[in-house]
Amino acid sequence: MAGHQDARYSATPSSSQWMSLSPGLGSPYTMIGTPPSEEWCMELLRLIKECGNHVAASNMPNANIMLEQISRLASAYGSPIQRIASYCIEAFAERMLRTKLPGLYNAFNSTKISLVSEENVAQRLFYNVCPFIKVAYLITNQAIIEAMEGEKRVHIIDLYSFEPEQWIDLLHTFKARPEGPPCLKITGVHDQRVVLEQMAVRLMAEASKLEISFHFIPIVSKLENVDTESFCVNAGEAIAISSAFQLHSLLAFDEEVPRRISPVASKRPLRKFLEEVSPDFTSPSSILSPSFSPKMRNFLSFLRRLSPKVMVIAEQEANHNGFSFTERVKEALDFYAPLFDCLDSIRSITPMERQMIEKMIFGEEIKNIIACEGVERKERHEKLEKWILRLEQVGFGWVKLSYYNIIHARKYLQNYGNDGYNIKEEEDGYVVFCWNRCPLFSISAWQFGRQK
Repeated sequence: MAGHQDARYSATPSSSQWMSLSPGLGSPYTMIGTPPSEEWCMELLRLIKECGNHVAASNMPNANIMLEQISRLASAYGSPIQRIASYCIEAFAERMLRTKLPGLYNAFNSTKISLVSEENVAQRLFYNVCPFIKVAYLITNQAIIEAMEGEKRVHIIDLYSFEPEQWIDLLHTFKARPEGPPCLKITGVHDQRVVLEQMAVRLMAEASKLEISFHFIPIVSKLENVDTESFCVNAGEAIAISSAFQLHSLLAFDEEVPRRISPVASKRPLRKFLEEVSPDFTSPSSILSPSFSPKMRNFLSFLRRLSPKVMVIAEQEANHNGFSFTERVKEALDFYAPLFDCLDSIRSITPMERQMIEKMIFGEEIKNIIACEGVERKERHEKLEKWILRLEQVGFGWVKLSYYNIIHARKYLQNYGNDGYNIKEEEDGYVVFCWNRCPLFSISAWQFGRQK
């Protein structure tokens, strides 16, 4: 599957080829079960890009024509590119309604119900079938174990407390320490009380079984609204902080902050197939330094003042925080294409389960990146190089992930029996999780003082 996709995006078809490929905008398949051709996929990407240009220019008539064309080719049940196309055009339509016909948009959404239970199911499905989050937790736990060697009172601040399995594994590892387990306290942040209640029940039961002194403090709040006074940190506690794919939500408050040119250029080249589809679609926003609003600075400065022995941060390795709408469309395609392809390779889930993950997680993220602006645009993923600058500005110093930690994570990935999963280790000790060499998620470790 992976090798087929890499080849699929290696050439750009001419307009005459497209006319012969899809007369009357018919089916992309030459026969049942045959995936779309390379040329067909390239042309669909070009159409998405062209539609994005019309939406950006507020050209409603042309955008409407393009949406009608793409909707005939897109499918939430088709190939990865067809599925991405279906969520992109939904995002385009929502953006057009929001900006041009807000009354109509509000009317259509007046009775819309967000099924939190379905979102939680989708998140747990993704956690169970795809190893990225599990490996992030594995690396986080090992970094905490190494930093807390010999400590008798440990306080972990979990900035997105969702999956109890992460901390159950840590409890067992602490129990096996030669010096015995520490007194452990976990402060968990989540915007759903029921999630934190379930977390507390699971962890308290496991700690009791292992005879570990344990205390769980729930903070019911979105991260951007959390009251830092809620973090009950006592003297003598060794602090560890875990942030899994949440810090970027604070960047929604950076909208009005001017950006400036940074000497740090992007280390990651743009995906080749997207360059070929739209070479004019590659704005160099990755050379812009991170904006730094008081909201982000204050929160990171607060974490710095806690003097954590270690802080582990996992984030999407993507650039979805640019001011340019067309650039965000391009970057969304660049990032989600390998994710959709990755899900295609997983044989342990049904098509319905795969669709739930794509619709409730990735589809909603794509819509937020493309359709929303201002503080409503929460999915402002940025690459590791920008997080490095931002964290160093408030006084954090990097901690190199240990050789054992990275080897252990690689062995865990190998157990999935799929060569598509791999870990790239940066020279400074950060790691990036990849699917077929396409960077998707980064994980880095930090401490409260600069490394000597």
